[in-house]
Amino acid sequence: MDSDATRVRNHRELRIAVICASAVLISLVAGIAPRFTQPEEYHHFADQEAALGIPNFCNVASNLGFLVVGMMGLYFVVRGTHSDARPAFTDASERWSWGVVFAGTAVTCFGSAFYHLAPDSARLAWDRLPMAIAFMGIVAAIVSERVSARAGQSLLVPFVVLGSGTVWYWRWSAARGVENLNPYAAVQYGSLLLLLLLTALFPSRYTRGRDTIEALVLYGLAKVCEYFDRPIFVATGNRVSGHTLKHLFAAVAIFWLLRMLALRKPIAGASDVVEGHGSALADPNR
Repeated sequence: MDSDATRVRNHRELRIAVICASAVLISLVAGIAPRFTQPEEYHHFADQEAALGIPNFCNVASNLGFLVVGMMGLYFVVRGTHSDARPAFTDASERWSWGVVFAGTAVTCFGSAFYHLAPDSARLAWDRLPMAIAFMGIVAAIVSERVSARAGQSLLVPFVVLGSGTVWYWRWSAARGVENLNPYAAVQYGSLLLLLLLTALFPSRYTRGRDTIEALVLYGLAKVCEYFDRPIFVATGNRVSGHTLKHLFAAVAIFWLLRMLALRKPIAGASDVVEGHGSALADPNR
């Protein structure tokens, strides 16, 4: 039994080392890669039609999805229970991470709408700031449910400071003529990589663990739509642009995480495994 426990513990420590090494590698790549600056053409979106006196109406109005999902998520987190009065979280500290996720999502509505009213790099910072905070909240939440609730709680504030700091650093560097988007890109895309690794390497203490991957796929679709902004606009007869669809898919991705929280249940004995005790867990919903 002792040898089995030691093997499980060593395997767990190896997987944690993989996550930490990946985070360090992402930081190193961001540090040594050539500086990436914000292209001005990014602000020239395909759909610039005004409506109801609002410029770039569809790109502005489509942000309402973030507000709706964010407020729904905050209500769920504050309530802290399912509809049948079961606790929604096995560890109360998890509520803080998910609260940051949904608060960041709700504020993204206002930051992104503000940016799309008159797109430029200065306004883009207010779009990216709440997004970066929400990303970091998701990483902390997944660490809590798959690695350690204590670790997730301890990392939440540093992650939020890191995420918001990369946005402020971008604007600070731009103001001094040495614009550098690398740290922000590392936070956004690096966090996606870490989420994939965490989901692949660690079982969840809850059912419906695969919903995290499905949410990441939805966000991936959002980024694809963003990239093909104008081709999508042309293909739909100048009715819906790719960037508008990006907002909608991203909001649905957050909703998918909220749906996961509302439908999942704790897995018996999973907490011991997540925290590094007991035997390995094989669950089809990991």
